[in-house]
Amino acid sequence: MPDASNTANTLNINPFQNISDVTAWIHEQALELGFGDCGFISVHNPIFAKQMQGLKAWLEKGYHGQMQFLENNHDKRANPALLVEGARSIISVRMDYLQVPPKPRSITDNDRPNHAIIARYARGRDYHKVMRTRLKQLAKRIEAMLPQWQHLQINADKPFVFRPFSDSAPIFERPLADSAGLGWTGKHTLLINRKAGSFFVLGELFLSLELPEGTPTTAHCGSCQACINICPTQAIVEPYRLNATACISYLTIELDGSIPEQYRRPIGNRIFGCDDCQLICPWNRYAKTATISDFEPRHGLDTATLIELWQWDEAQFLHATEGSPLRRTGYINFMRNIAIALGNAPAQTQYIEALKQKIGIHNDMLDEHIIWAINEQKAKLAP
Repeated sequence: MPDASNTANTLNINPFQNISDVTAWIHEQALELGFGDCGFISVHNPIFAKQMQGLKAWLEKGYHGQMQFLENNHDKRANPALLVEGARSIISVRMDYLQVPPKPRSITDNDRPNHAIIARYARGRDYHKVMRTRLKQLAKRIEAMLPQWQHLQINADKPFVFRPFSDSAPIFERPLADSAGLGWTGKHTLLINRKAGSFFVLGELFLSLELPEGTPTTAHCGSCQACINICPTQAIVEPYRLNATACISYLTIELDGSIPEQYRRPIGNRIFGCDDCQLICPWNRYAKTATISDFEPRHGLDTATLIELWQWDEAQFLHATEGSPLRRTGYINFMRNIAIALGNAPAQTQYIEALKQKIGIHNDMLDEHIIWAINEQKAKLAP
């Protein structure tokens, strides 16, 4: 029997007969480049303007804290066509980052109170550059196919425009992915995929092709409240609404300065981000592991003890966090986070001695947290 593809080539038959052939091909290329999935949405989708209403109400409550960038560029958030001149569609992609599948509905991080817990996405290389690089590769593959798509009236006969993004522009990233069909928004405000859980990061490729939009996924959280109930700081104030100023990820990464005392004990030993609301989610029994090496832990950040990281000086911090998301905190805030974790750790006199060694070396803010941690340790050691 003759090979069908060879026959098509011999007869000069274009294999792209309709737009669905194009989107299927793009999806195949995305998977080949290491993405877990992709979906499509128009830059003119009404979801963006609708999201602005919710964002403004959220900002009015002050839930964004020091993240003042959320107050800016509302015109571009409401109309993403303003971000890239000539863009007509957005390809939304996800990239899985887990190294080890989580135990179902179990906060295993609590079993290691003397270790430094870093959010799983941040233990390897900074994903933003990886995401943008691979999105650019996807765009180049698409560009090479344009001659075969010119008969489909998807704007393939016009000059090709594209631009990749990854948490690097005023974009409603999660609602965009939701509407493109990559999952639904969970009660913890993260995207959940029925076949892949939520341990993934998102990226976008704006391009000038006119591609058909995906179909939004129906929500499947039901009556489950696990993420709301497990949150150590009760940052999920109601289903689908997060008070970021109480979220451990905000407190340990975005907040610059003193962490309010009311949150210090609940932070536990989480020194950069928090995975609790994802670990407890029943849908993460389907979570996928990473297919690229960039998310593999570096410098032992998945097994490091609190005392090990507390001994770092700034030069060690800068060396170990080169190309890492951990750079975002800066050295002083990183030490602040570890000081709190040492205060929350099981009572040990060595922790008190180690904490004392850094008093008076950096600034008053760090000293405040060190003294708090020493007092916490002393209280636990008191007869």
